[in-house]
Amino acid sequence: MKPAVLVLGATGTIGSGVVRAAIEADWPVVAVARDRQSLDELRARHPDARLRTIVGSVADDASATALVSELRKLTRPFAGVVAALGTGNERGRLLDHPSERLRETFDDAVIPHLVAARHLLPWLAESGRNCGYVVVGGPGSRNPWAGYGHRSIAAAAVHMLARVLHAEALTYAVRLQLLEVESPVRTNDNEKHACKQWPCVDHIGRKALALLKHRNDSRCTEAVVDYRSDACISSEATWDEGAQAAVNKQPYSDGDVESASPRSSNSQRDDSEGLTLKQLQAPESTASHGIAPQEMDSDASLLPSRCLQDVRKLLENFTSLASPKNTNPTKKNQERTK
Repeated sequence: MKPAVLVLGATGTIGSGVVRAAIEADWPVVAVARDRQSLDELRARHPDARLRTIVGSVADDASATALVSELRKLTRPFAGVVAALGTGNERGRLLDHPSERLRETFDDAVIPHLVAARHLLPWLAESGRNCGYVVVGGPGSRNPWAGYGHRSIAAAAVHMLARVLHAEALTYAVRLQLLEVESPVRTNDNEKHACKQWPCVDHIGRKALALLKHRNDSRCTEAVVDYRSDACISSEATWDEGAQAAVNKQPYSDGDVESASPRSSNSQRDDSEGLTLKQLQAPESTASHGIAPQEMDSDASLLPSRCLQDVRKLLENFTSLASPKNTNPTKKNQERTK
């Protein structure tokens, strides 16, 4: 029986992308979310997939205990967990809100990650197999996100939490890693105004699964993996334990990724086995669910060139208005004479 992937927050923006990527790669999926209706809609979008849904929560210890009890009833192996828990939508300056708002943000965005790890790491260890655990981080963990101070602080806390749990999880023979996504994400809903450097949710899902797939690779042991990095992952490891990759024996160069030829969705599924994190960039002509593929520049700014041009033009206009060159001395002298 092929091991399944447990996705926490499966109906959220990132979680639904992880579920889609897992189903495309022929992984059995157990999706967990708090809202039953959202889970029913998720199942309706994937009617033929090996998808099991569970109404559950990791908001507190009691809820997490109940979730583990449900998972034990499944009596099937798991490859690992992808925790794509929401970070909230708080906006505004820290100084404009009461201190209690930050406490609430921690309760919503940080504590559930600790609760989930406390209960799911021992459960994964019971399987007797080396499992993976991927926490998907959000923007603001390294650099503050303007206007989202509460979320930035919470993201930084999750970053450090993952580093600590990475070391502590070794006692359970589980590799826990943070997939760091330092920018907003691109979805169908925000495609019209999204910056081109924003990563697509499906690409994030594929990279999270790649970390699970290579959970036993000694060359990718970092606690924190930047989404944009070319992580050192074996190109010969496959989705199935012990099997050899049929394709992609040599890593792509940057040029190869840029010029990848179009392929059908079926061939993409077949070729997904053995992909490195670097190779998981989608070909230029393929875009999941109508979303254009991300252009990956390791040193790219979060703002695309069109945004920078608009800002530059605005600054030039302000400069020209304030510049002495715009004053006409002759005209001024004439006005004084009058």
